[in-house]
Amino acid sequence: MAFPFNPNGYFQKILDKFSNSRDFTISFFLHVILVIIFGTTVLFQAVSEPPDFEGESGGFVAAEEQVATPEPVQQQTETTFNVTAVTPPQASSPLTAITTSAANPLNFSMNSSVAPTPMNNAPTELSSSVMAPAAPSAKGEKMSAAAASQIKAFTGGWGKKGSGAGTGIRQREFEFTAFIGKYRGGDWNSTVRVAVDPVTKKERVTGGSLPNLLWVINKWSINKIKTNDKNVTPINLDSDEIFAIKPPFLFLTGTRDFVLTDKEVETLQKYVRSGGAIWGDSSLPGFRSRFDIAFRREMRRVIPDVDKQFEPLPKNHDIYTKNYWPEIKETPPGLNFYREPVYVLKIYDEIAIIYTANDYGDMWQIGLLENGVIDFRQNEFSQYVAINENIWRYRDTYLGNLNPPPPKKLGDPPIATNLMDTYKFGTNIIIHLLTRWESKVSRAADL
Repeated sequence: MAFPFNPNGYFQKILDKFSNSRDFTISFFLHVILVIIFGTTVLFQAVSEPPDFEGESGGFVAAEEQVATPEPVQQQTETTFNVTAVTPPQASSPLTAITTSAANPLNFSMNSSVAPTPMNNAPTELSSSVMAPAAPSAKGEKMSAAAASQIKAFTGGWGKKGSGAGTGIRQREFEFTAFIGKYRGGDWNSTVRVAVDPVTKKERVTGGSLPNLLWVINKWSINKIKTNDKNVTPINLDSDEIFAIKPPFLFLTGTRDFVLTDKEVETLQKYVRSGGAIWGDSSLPGFRSRFDIAFRREMRRVIPDVDKQFEPLPKNHDIYTKNYWPEIKETPPGLNFYREPVYVLKIYDEIAIIYTANDYGDMWQIGLLENGVIDFRQNEFSQYVAINENIWRYRDTYLGNLNPPPPKKLGDPPIATNLMDTYKFGTNIIIHLLTRWESKVSRAADL
């Protein structure tokens, strides 16, 4: 039997429920009020949201309006730096850690820990911790007759014979002495072996990266390029000896932070203005390492001109197009295939500071013979003459691109192709540093 529906009785029960439960009644009406208020607000905001595009009708900036540009920040030269505070976090990479063993009996050293940034990923802004591809420096920086004469006097002794127009590089003769820059607070000798001369009590470089490179250049040129590889010397960066010996470049490397003294900055400023060059090679491959940050920061003190910035070396630069080894048409990979661009700071449109962040120095701790075969010569103590024993022992772990490929013909010696390319590239850099001023200073009398 069905009971008839009584609407009056149903609503009466609801009213009785509200009257008997005061808390329920208050809660019900509060929820209704909140839904009305906040529901209306959200709907209003969604409807009135402006467009995202600038320069269009109804956007934030009308097409005819001017956008205010921020005022440029003036550069300041600081005498103290807190590198830890400005170092950005390291990016993840397939090569997140490269560790090496302790120093070997030959007193070589290699960076104890490497935390590189991704390959071919140059940072996006120029600061004390970031490298950015800058636009090339403005052309036409004028060189006075006095400056040209000074550079000619400083650089004129490097080229010995065959300096006439049209003479090929391989037919010319050069002679020079190179220095390892010795700075405070860092491991300036990270890729070389250093000993103390028992007679003079002075430090001398007896093996490692730069001596190996210079030795090969001497052999490749059949002594036409006399590199004095046995006379590579560490030198304080504030020493006046730089101006007596007149080296074409000072080689700076390391893994740690360092800060130059005011006297060192002053000496290096005079040196590059005289025609010398500073070659920095990071022993921690990639950008944002401690040495990378320190080197770029300190070099901006050496060349503080606001119109000069580190700029990437273009592919049509003479180092790639007018060089000793013409087959090296681009920057070769360094340690573990790092292939960051080469960056330079210029004076009078010529290189004053060149920076390679691919750690060629640790590659060059494995010496080569002139035919491209790894140099396994040993001394009377059965020690390798041109090899860092630790690097060679752990080459499969730490140096992914060191081992030679299989020879093309059975019985042929294994040629260390990747390693040989870095030696050829180093040769091209040095040849360019030896010759880069010649065309300018030859016209000094006409300036």
